[in-house]
Amino acid sequence: MGERKLWNAAIEEMPPGQLRGLQLERLRAQVAYNYAGSLHYREKMDAAGIAPADIRTLEDYAHVPLMDKDEHRRVQERSLAEFGSPYALLACAPADRIVRISATSGTTGMPTLYTVTAHDVGVVNEMHARKYWRAGIRPGHTMLQAVSLSMFTGGLPLSDGIQHLGACVVPVGIEGGTRRVLEFAQLTRPHALIATPSFGLYLIDECRKAGGRSARDLGFRWFFCVGEPGGGNPTIRRQLADGFGARVFDHTGGGHAFHGISCDEPPDEYKGMHFVSPDHCLLEIVDPHKRQPIEMTDGAVGEMVFSFIDWEGGPLMRYALGDLLQVWTAPCPCGMPGVRFKIVGRTDDMLIVKGANVYPEAIRKLLLEFAPRVTGHFRIRLRRPGPAVDPPLRLRVETSEADPSALESELIARFRAELRIAPAIEWLAPETLPREAHKTKYIEIEGS
Repeated sequence: MGERKLWNAAIEEMPPGQLRGLQLERLRAQVAYNYAGSLHYREKMDAAGIAPADIRTLEDYAHVPLMDKDEHRRVQERSLAEFGSPYALLACAPADRIVRISATSGTTGMPTLYTVTAHDVGVVNEMHARKYWRAGIRPGHTMLQAVSLSMFTGGLPLSDGIQHLGACVVPVGIEGGTRRVLEFAQLTRPHALIATPSFGLYLIDECRKAGGRSARDLGFRWFFCVGEPGGGNPTIRRQLADGFGARVFDHTGGGHAFHGISCDEPPDEYKGMHFVSPDHCLLEIVDPHKRQPIEMTDGAVGEMVFSFIDWEGGPLMRYALGDLLQVWTAPCPCGMPGVRFKIVGRTDDMLIVKGANVYPEAIRKLLLEFAPRVTGHFRIRLRRPGPAVDPPLRLRVETSEADPSALESELIARFRAELRIAPAIEWLAPETLPREAHKTKYIEIEGS
């Protein structure tokens, strides 16, 4: 018999009907646990007139009010003020069972905290193992982790998960800068790199600048995209694959229960990420404006809502994270099981220009199709924060063409046809815009 393809085939290949039964069983127990253990959830459900016993089906559960990051922060602030602890109102496990606190990687507002028990750490480790095993990572492989390690849910939790699989992690982080990442890449000779797509492209450029060396010399066989939607962009995937000579995977999931990873496929193809944690996370999509449920049919698009099930520490319940997903329920040609999804964009990144919804990632995808006439580096320049934008949308775009007038006409025609906007373009020379080692911020506000 050949080597197994899945880390936990009993769960990952579970028939849909049996999986739905397991989800409902765990969900009903989780709702009762949340109600008993969290004052915030108890007050919220009482206000909505919902008791745990009312949740008899998954459809019943859709009546529980949504939660978002703003509410999460308000609960933390109240918890600090009333109890001297930021998670006393939301965490269901007692303080002596909380073993780790991680935080979101967001850059605005109070960080939102994830609290976990030893049981929850085990769940997270299991999810990381499922993802990397599907990609071909095995004991004996070394993975260099070049993302933020400071409190980030993709920091220490990810390191633990890699070790749980039996692989070796090099948690160099990104805080020490590019030189330190390169130093440990050359010293430890890892098989895989975990980083944002922006950092991956930046590293390829930096290697080229350093005496004409190729990033292929670093020896990475896998590149795992994390933290940004660029891992689903075929042009970026091709640049990463060619630059490193590596197989490229898009994946998501840090120190919580929502996890997914893309297929092992050519970089020019992208079928989305397989949802690998349905036994510990109930996934829904809702209309981002009306917040009403959208049926999970093949190709449906909506705002992601998730609920942790079989979770002890701070179980999030019908949590709207702000990511827009497209989902596919039909079997994947790669043969791997599970619902697939693609992160289309962020609801808080959405701009509205004369009634058209525009996302920075869509702009980046279109621009990259014109490479090498454009470098792919750009910024959106706004007079005030969105989402409403007074037309035209102003873009700053790098080009190597001495006379970009023909390029501009072609670009605007494509923008009109595909994104329904006609932007005003300010042309910049290559290398004008800063290259980011962390997540790239595509929107600039004048005066900020």
